Amino acid sequence: MTATGEKKYHVGLGPGEVGQYVLVPGDPGRTPMVAKYLDGAREVAFSREYRTFTGSLEGVPVSTISSGMGGPSVAIAVEELNELGVHTFLRVGTCGAAQPEIKVGDLVIAIGSVRSEGTPNGYVPLEYPAIASLDVVNALVEASTKAGVPHHVGIMRSVDALYSDLMPDKMPRPQHLREELAMWSRAGILSNDMETSTLFVVARLRKLRAGTINLCVDELGSHAEGRGGRDPASHPARRACR
Repeated sequence: MTATGEKKYHVGLGPGEVGQYVLVPGDPGRTPMVAKYLDGAREVAFSREYRTFTGSLEGVPVSTISSGMGGPSVAIAVEELNELGVHTFLRVGTCGAAQPEIKVGDLVIAIGSVRSEGTPNGYVPLEYPAIASLDVVNALVEASTKAGVPHHVGIMRSVDALYSDLMPDKMPRPQHLREELAMWSRAGILSNDMETSTLFVVARLRKLRAGTINLCVDELGSHAEGRGGRDPASHPARRACR
């Protein structure tokens, strides 16, 4: 779908305005922070929740574009950016820990994600797994290790209703929600976010590469997100792009 000229209707970008590698935070306010890791980055579009800066790494065009919150906006971004030639997506977002050893400020690298949200169901049945691209995962692990940043690698869980996880006791089914959260923790899920499973499913269906490296902002049992303004995920993601 296009609007005026050749720009994509939702992301507001046209041919040549975005690199083939894209770093994807959720918050439009974080794209300038991520853009600082790129050479010669400049803002090229700000349409709806999608704010885009494009620069380069070692002469290769690289962009950062915010996705907004949740699966629907992520799916739209992947579809439209795919039409503009993007082939690799790195989510650099935030998450809440599901294991006690994961602390605020740690990074979580996803090899896959539980599909506890609805957007991918419009593409394929639940039996289809949400799996990261192996080479992207390996690059993120190597970059995080070299950066000396505490990181954890494993399976995440993506949800639609953030506050059902944060405040289950205020919901109509508190016991059910608490038991569900405890079950996923016992199953070894590392953390929860709202975007990763959609990113992985849509990217794989479109034969694109995708990975997630999230900053933990909420420890298990705290139910209060950290607000430190730190962005350690962008540095390993930048190294992984190399």
